[in-house]
Amino acid sequence: MSRVVFLEDRCKGCLLCTTVCPKSIIRQSSRFNRQGYKVAEVPAEDMHECTACTSCALICPDAAIRVYKTKKTKAGE
Repeated sequence: MSRVVFLEDRCKGCLLCTTVCPKSIIRQSSRFNRQGYKVAEVPAEDMHECTACTSCALICPDAAIRVYKTKKTKAGE
């Protein structure tokens, strides 16, 4: 399953990632990081919708997002 991980200590809560997600699954969480910013998150129940497009990671000015893409297997393997 493709997934996105937020490095909460780097996130400044700008929410630019929410503007580019084609599935609109990124939201602001209710948690604060050590710097006092509300961090972005993808709720666990929505993670299956992530397509690993990397738009969120590319727009993040603080490099706070890691995207992991599920490796596709060839048919018959």
